[in-house]
Amino acid sequence: MSAAGAASDFVARLRKLDCCAVSDALDKLQSKGAVAGLGQLSTSRRIAGRVLTVRLGVGEPPAGKPRHVSTTAIEAAEPGDIIVVEQHSGVNAASWGGILSLGAKLRGVAGVIADGPVRDIDEARQHDFPVYGRSLTTFTARGRIVELDTGGPITVGGVGVKAGDYAIADGSGVVFIAAENIERVLAAAEEIFAREAAMAQALREGKRITEVMGANYENMLRN
Repeated sequence: MSAAGAASDFVARLRKLDCCAVSDALDKLQSKGAVAGLGQLSTSRRIAGRVLTVRLGVGEPPAGKPRHVSTTAIEAAEPGDIIVVEQHSGVNAASWGGILSLGAKLRGVAGVIADGPVRDIDEARQHDFPVYGRSLTTFTARGRIVELDTGGPITVGGVGVKAGDYAIADGSGVVFIAAENIERVLAAAEEIFAREAAMAQALREGKRITEVMGANYENMLRN
């Protein structure tokens, strides 16, 4: 299988899971990736896909024609990608907005995860475009922050994230998986997900919850 085909297969498998199963798999493998405090701000739809990174902050923008933050990432994105934005400047300025949401949706982007403030969330809802963010603001990025880099390494909630990594986000939170770890994390998460589905079925069939969530459940994440 080609590298592109393998990546597509990994994304398809990731979309069948949820954040908690993937977070548990990372715990089992003693790896970092789960991020706290990034909320589901527009749709209630789960997203999963490969990451395209953007780093915003104060300073001088990249050389060339002026362009708004994150527009470079939208034009570079492949359908199904997730744009992940770092905005740690401390300036109350939007790392994402309404026209960006429309442009990203038309490009086929799966959603955006912003470690920073976002705005125009009502527009994102109207466009049915998933936005996850740290907080809400009305303040524009214009005149306040600039795009420092697209496609380089960033940090989100203390987790290092690179372009080409994988992300999953839902109502419980956001989890990143390094590209080099995706196969073993998926395998562990799929096992956990299947075991918990079997537990739920046992409850429906009348098994006591203290038995279902007993020693086997407590020790599930031990190697």
